[in-house]
Amino acid sequence: MYENRVSNLHSPAFQWEGMCMMNPALIERLLIVAREAEQAGHGGKEAVYQTACKELMMAKSTLLRKIRQVAYKAPRKKRADVGTSALTYEEALKVSAVITTTFRNNGKKMYSLERAVDDLSANGLINAGYLHHDTGEWFPLSIDAVRRALYHYKLHPNQLRGATPCVRLKTEHPNHVWQLDASLCVLYYLKNPGKRGATCDTGLRMMRREEFNPNKPKNLDRIVNDRVWSFELTDHTSGWIYAEYRFGGETTKNFTDVLINAMQERGGADVLHGVPRILYTDPGCALVSATMRNLCRALGIQLISHKAGNARATGSVEKARDILECEFESRLYFVRIEDIDKLNDKVKLWRMEYNATRIHSRHKRTRTDCWKDIAESPLLVKAPSIEVCRQLAVSNPETRKVRANHCISVGDYEYSVKGVPGVFINDTILVTRNPWRNNEVQVVIIGEDGRETFYPAPMVIKNQYGFDVTAPTIGESFKAPPHTPAQKNLAEVERVLYGTQTVAETEAARKAKALPFGGRFNPYLSSEKYQTTSPIDPSNAGLPASVGVTRFEERLNPVAVVQILRERFKAAGKSWHGEFYLTLTQRFPDGIPADQVDALGDELMAQSTDVVVNLASHG
Repeated sequence: MYENRVSNLHSPAFQWEGMCMMNPALIERLLIVAREAEQAGHGGKEAVYQTACKELMMAKSTLLRKIRQVAYKAPRKKRADVGTSALTYEEALKVSAVITTTFRNNGKKMYSLERAVDDLSANGLINAGYLHHDTGEWFPLSIDAVRRALYHYKLHPNQLRGATPCVRLKTEHPNHVWQLDASLCVLYYLKNPGKRGATCDTGLRMMRREEFNPNKPKNLDRIVNDRVWSFELTDHTSGWIYAEYRFGGETTKNFTDVLINAMQERGGADVLHGVPRILYTDPGCALVSATMRNLCRALGIQLISHKAGNARATGSVEKARDILECEFESRLYFVRIEDIDKLNDKVKLWRMEYNATRIHSRHKRTRTDCWKDIAESPLLVKAPSIEVCRQLAVSNPETRKVRANHCISVGDYEYSVKGVPGVFINDTILVTRNPWRNNEVQVVIIGEDGRETFYPAPMVIKNQYGFDVTAPTIGESFKAPPHTPAQKNLAEVERVLYGTQTVAETEAARKAKALPFGGRFNPYLSSEKYQTTSPIDPSNAGLPASVGVTRFEERLNPVAVVQILRERFKAAGKSWHGEFYLTLTQRFPDGIPADQVDALGDELMAQSTDVVVNLASHG
């Protein structure tokens, strides 16, 4: 069974350094000792080891360690029932559902595995045990066995609550997708000069940890209106970072002004400008406000917000916040800034230098160099002036009805909507002005997925043939990554928890705050049973028992009766059979009357004619 494995350098237990310290003669002798010990079998190995210790003059622990270094023992054969469990898949789903649904948002587990198994068993929702095949006795599963079963079924909360997978999305070119976000500056605050007189101190001040911390909320409340917010905007393809500082927080005006300023051509090394095809943001109310939507509709920008709580979807701008904090704001400890305009002047100089000199880890170029790929390309769409953009932001799209000739009227002109897909006669559609062309408008179509697409509707120009000229339309979509087994199992757990059949029903039940298991699960049932069956001290009774008091029949658990009868069988020299247990449970499904135990013992003993010779061999 043992073999020399000096050449087996890839073995997990191989220790090269220990081998180098042994000479070939010692290695050969150790292999002989290992072989002799294996042949000696159980009980004979100790004599072989003691002889070798005296011969080689080393302790037994040292001898065994050196043998393990030079000899390999074949792994033990796996059990035939490896990977199986007495806990069924449906029972594992219920246990996982109870534990998973009680987790708090901070990750704290409120329901222990032991408590979940006990309470579910008390409610009769799981069995969590097995019957001995010889005696018919029922034994509960250990908590470790239940835990192993949950891991085996991939239903353990540690597996279900793991990080969900993500897909790294790509963009086609600079200005394809911009990401916009705002962050509260935790390192400093600036007193708002518009709130106090001009003679007050309006210099920048750092928020020292010992003065402003969560344990001193009054200090934070005192400066809440004077906090400075940073607004970060990034181009997803190049990684170019645009940043501004503002008072007032995440307001619609601040977000709109920052987007308009970023789209303007500023000249010099501040190269980022133009109209993006997509603006990707979080679902904040300011970012999806009517003002922001109006601006995006008019400029043909597709406004997309990620799912709430999924901040990593806009990871580019989240990373920009970290860069801004480490590379720019950390330097503010050593300078004095008098007002927010000076602060924005500083960040402008920083962003021009940073984007033009730092190499991006993905495309291995500077951000400015990468963005310039579209500088001379038709992909760069110039933005209207700041004044026009602000007008577009406050102008709502208008509704128009499609006439029989597939035209709509806007002012004194008619525009053709023949090229707009999904538009039919008598439909009412949304129309907004085109800020670049006066001879056409834009039709806003909202798809089934809720995304907006803009189609140009040219002014109707009739020629001698009666044809209208229309512009081409473009649409695009993306597909989410497939669900992982953990996500599918989590959905299955929730289905069992609420007794639903579809994801929509589960979501509706969760929103309606439906009781798990339809209210059939009582986690306090064991406590209630203990209270109702708790013995009462007769000495504390106020009145003696009446003759007419109703008597209650005492019924025993079949397992307890089996233990009593097995002792009687053993004392009488009779053999207990597993069929007796099945007989008892079938005849008395609600428990065995206590006054019938002796009679049942006599009846079963009469059916057992063999005499036990060795009780130990019968378990």
